[in-house]
Amino acid sequence: MTKHIIVDDAVPYAKEMFSSLGEVTCLPGKEIKASHLKQADALIIRSRTNINATLLKNSSINFIGSTVVGLDHVDQTYLKQQKIKFYSAQGCNANSVAEYIITCIVNHAEENHLQLNTKTLGIIGVGNVGKQLQKKAQALGLTILANDPPRQQQENLPNFTTLEQALTADIVSFHTPLTSHGDFPTDKLLNKNNFSLINKQALLINAARGGIIEESAWINYANQTPTLTNVIDCWENEPNINPALAKIAKLTTPHIAGHAFEAKIKGSHMVYQSLCNHWNEPENNQWKIKLIAKPQPIKLTDTTPQKTIKQLLSQCYQPTKDHQAINITNPLDFEHYRRHYPIRREWTEYSVLTTKDDTLNQVIKKLGFTLI
Repeated sequence: MTKHIIVDDAVPYAKEMFSSLGEVTCLPGKEIKASHLKQADALIIRSRTNINATLLKNSSINFIGSTVVGLDHVDQTYLKQQKIKFYSAQGCNANSVAEYIITCIVNHAEENHLQLNTKTLGIIGVGNVGKQLQKKAQALGLTILANDPPRQQQENLPNFTTLEQALTADIVSFHTPLTSHGDFPTDKLLNKNNFSLINKQALLINAARGGIIEESAWINYANQTPTLTNVIDCWENEPNINPALAKIAKLTTPHIAGHAFEAKIKGSHMVYQSLCNHWNEPENNQWKIKLIAKPQPIKLTDTTPQKTIKQLLSQCYQPTKDHQAINITNPLDFEHYRRHYPIRREWTEYSVLTTKDDTLNQVIKKLGFTLI
């Protein structure tokens, strides 16, 4: 009997990838209803479908796969109770998010005449994204203040810092899941009680989840601290974001830090592999994606190493274009831009002509580029 698979239509190459396993129906994630799932066997989602008893009651779903890493829209307890297999493509967009953050950091440093090798970076949450960010940031000479209590507890890591120490860094970037229970809840982790620890000249970034930073406290602190630079990619109540929060940010983007082309393909493929395993079906890797040519090799001009890195990153991706593309406070603009996001390539897809500076060449390689 043919199996039926419902897929969020923002999942790239869904029909090409999943059609070997059954009949595929693609629907906008926010419009997937219980009525669509009554005769379906699997559901493949991104971040806009709330997975709960209301959606799944009386359905025949036995597998749910998420091609994104956020989990706060999925009632995993209910899925376990119903013995519905759940898989999330954890780590699929880690490199994409890390590249977004590094680009913002380098741009900030150059605009404010800062030398990154004299600055500290507080990484709050050193999981898939945080590890990638740490590796790239260390290549640029940043001193890392890493904070991750769950990993600290489980792995007894000697070089981790307290949250209070990490918040005092010159640059602070959040990369935790959004949780409200357990030993280390992250809901409003940065709030009115500890916001004063943030350096008044700091760069503060949230590309993790809205709600990790208490928005009202952020607005108040930023309004009192005009020297604070704020970069916001994740918001509470997306796409209905708080205009007052957008107003205090230098850079606003609609939750697209992890939207690089390679990250999306990886997320889809990870879920496909998990579904094959769940149904005990062989993988069919004969599906073809539309070939996208690799970018032309990049030639850099001789200048200071940090300026050269900014020149390199600017040829790959400019976050200001995302900032300028839409009215971030318009929910329709917010959602449309995410669903029709322009193709952005990860740095691994770029080749760079070798420079005369051997040290700079090593930095470029550590960032993920290919030297030729």
